[in-house]
Amino acid sequence: MISLQATKTALVLIDLQKGITGLPLAPTPGALIVERSKELTARFRTAGAPVILVNVAFALDFADAVHTVVDRSFSPPGGFAPDWMELADGLAEPTDLRITKRQWGAFYGTDLDLQLRRRGITTIVVGGIATNLGVESTARAAHEHGYNVVLVEDVMSTFTEEMQRFACEEIFPRLGRVTTSDAIALDA
Repeated sequence: MISLQATKTALVLIDLQKGITGLPLAPTPGALIVERSKELTARFRTAGAPVILVNVAFALDFADAVHTVVDRSFSPPGGFAPDWMELADGLAEPTDLRITKRQWGAFYGTDLDLQLRRRGITTIVVGGIATNLGVESTARAAHEHGYNVVLVEDVMSTFTEEMQRFACEEIFPRLGRVTTSDAIALDA
């Protein structure tokens, strides 16, 4: 078990939105990640710990997206559906903080760090999709900002089992602690 102080801990969930949770994912389908996330958010809310839901979104003309030269860009087959940036149904509550990002990580170009520090948060628990993209980028930045990081392996998924395994076994243990949702205890 990992025991965390609720008043100093926030749950940060990355990109659990309609256009991403419906993609072919491994090792866990998006619908199951959403269900597990709903269970975890309920526990955090009950304990009085902040829940922060992050989505990625862009202007209709993509003028606010990162425009760099890459070998492989991401664009879903058939383009983006009109509701692709909306959070998965039933995930958000009015008390949750919402952060919209325009790149992989949730820190750069957002007020995530400001909102965490104003609430006295020293530990973030991170999950979401995709493990080795948005989740990993956010975890790396959290580590660089001096936060304690807990990565919830059963509340994240990506595009292949190998990508998931590498992130959880090789990268995440160097950024924080890797655990499962049932091994997190929130103390008052």
